[in-house]
Amino acid sequence: MENKNIVILTGAGISAESGIKTFRDDDGLWEGHDIMEIASPQGWENNQNKVLNFYNLRRKQLLEVSPNAAHYALAKLESKYNVNIITQNVDDLHERAGSSHVLHLHGELLKARSTVDEEIVVEWKKDILPGDRCSKNSQLRPHVVWFGEAVPMFGPAAEITGKGDILIIIGTSMQVYPAASLMDFRKDRATVYFIDPKPSIAPNSQVKVIQKNAVEGVVALVEDLLK
Repeated sequence: MENKNIVILTGAGISAESGIKTFRDDDGLWEGHDIMEIASPQGWENNQNKVLNFYNLRRKQLLEVSPNAAHYALAKLESKYNVNIITQNVDDLHERAGSSHVLHLHGELLKARSTVDEEIVVEWKKDILPGDRCSKNSQLRPHVVWFGEAVPMFGPAAEITGKGDILIIIGTSMQVYPAASLMDFRKDRATVYFIDPKPSIAPNSQVKVIQKNAVEGVVALVEDLLK
């Protein structure tokens, strides 16, 4: 029998347990910052230095943290299933834990891209500084989708979601669009597991809610799925 397809949608809750702060929490990283000043095309036009400094600090922090037990557990699922991860997170913790197929919906912190040609994307682990330029001699910017920008990976993500026999949602409120609408693309008979300590989705015949944090909920679910 062909392996079942598992599609996993992850949000800030799974990275938070590795020590990466989320901007929606009370002690969130973006507190004290107007989000539009550091995560919008207008903010970039108004003050490139402020935007670059903000993401440079996040990049430094990312390089100091490690994947947690939830990331490693998800990678283990590949021993029995065809697994695709769609993440709203811009970190590389899924890849570092060993997951093979990860689609980043909102970009990647360890990459930089051209401000004149969004197809020019380069690996970037150090600070992006004013004067760092792409091959077309244009300033580099974080390879992150900002508020008000299109989400180019949404189409591929919707296509992947439609192939999942099992959909696992971890650490995301499912309130932010377009990511929240991925649920609408799932197979009619797909089983959905929703792991969150404060679930925003009610359980029903197809949706099983696991009211736990990412590490506790994911490790237990993966053990069950691998039995």
